[in-house]
Amino acid sequence: MSSITIRQAAPNDAALILNFIRQLAIYEKAEHEVLASESSIAESLFTEGATAKAVICELDGEPVGFAVYFFNYSTWLGKNGLYLEDLYVSPQARGLGAGKKLLQHLAAVALEKGCGRFEWSVLDWNTPAIEFYESLGASAQREWLGYRISGDALKALARD
Repeated sequence: MSSITIRQAAPNDAALILNFIRQLAIYEKAEHEVLASESSIAESLFTEGATAKAVICELDGEPVGFAVYFFNYSTWLGKNGLYLEDLYVSPQARGLGAGKKLLQHLAAVALEKGCGRFEWSVLDWNTPAIEFYESLGASAQREWLGYRISGDALKALARD
C-alpha cells in the first residue's frame, strides 16, 4: 500500500513548487500567465514576514503535489480564515487520496489556528475538482462574485 504524507515546504523546494505551479497552469490553460520565478517563490514563501505558506504532498517519499495557502480575515465571524490559493496533484497520483490528504491537512491547520472558514476558488469548467470538493462537503458560494485588479489597472488605481 502506498504512503501519502504532507510536509511543510522548505526553501530548497522553490524549484519544485514552481514546477507544480507551471503544471497547474498548463492544466488550467493559462501557462502564459505564470510570471513567478524560483527566486520569487523562495522570497514570497520562505523569508521572514512571508504571508503565504506551502506544503508538499509525497507519495512513497516522492513529491506529487503541493498546496499554497494564507490566512485572511472575516469581519462577520471576527476570526481568521484559511484561504487555499493553489492545490495541485500530479496526474499519476490522482485518485489515490493525495488531494484529500492535502485538504485534510489544511483543514487541521485551520482548526489549530482558530479559523472560522477554509475557502478556495475553482474554475467553473473544472468538473472533476468541483465534484471532488462537493464530495467532501464543500459548497459553492454562488452569491459572491470574485473581483480582481492587477497590472496597469492596479497601478492606475493606486495613482488616482
